[in-house]
Amino acid sequence: MGRISCRSECSYILRPGEPVGQALMIGFSILYGILSFRCAYYGEMITYLGMSGPMPALSMISWLRHLFEKGKSQVQIERLSLNKIVCLFFFSLLVTGIFYVVLKELNTAHLKWSTISVFTSFAAVLLTFWRSPYYALGYAANDLVLIVLWTLQHDIVMILCFAVFLINDLYGFCNWRKMEKIQQEG
Repeated sequence: MGRISCRSECSYILRPGEPVGQALMIGFSILYGILSFRCAYYGEMITYLGMSGPMPALSMISWLRHLFEKGKSQVQIERLSLNKIVCLFFFSLLVTGIFYVVLKELNTAHLKWSTISVFTSFAAVLLTFWRSPYYALGYAANDLVLIVLWTLQHDIVMILCFAVFLINDLYGFCNWRKMEKIQQEG
């Protein structure tokens, strides 16, 4: 009978720019939001349940509307304009400022790091929505902040989790840049 090689199945799962990755992010956001609540990391909880969870749904819609090739599931990469870069920093700072006030009122543990995490998370999700390879660097920056936060909590499992995410995000950035080059040449 026909055999399915692991190589062909795994290569499908591991390709960059697939909308299915956004669905996985939604599930992770829910689990991480619950864990953050238990540790009084209210910034993380609000960020992941209120922003990093819903934004992948919007990103998935954007990605599915902007496929590189008809009939394929790889997203068309968008280059960032100067206008979008200005908007990115403006809205990231605005959201971060609003969150700072809320997080301070909630007596969030490690307020400074939680606030920085809001900035990096918001920038990452906005770049994801815009289909930019730089989303991965936004998440990598967020991974570094979260490694600090979970180190302050003395949680080795979460430190290792975000260390793996950091490696994955850096790997993802390299792959998205390769994908961008192929799309520009094609």
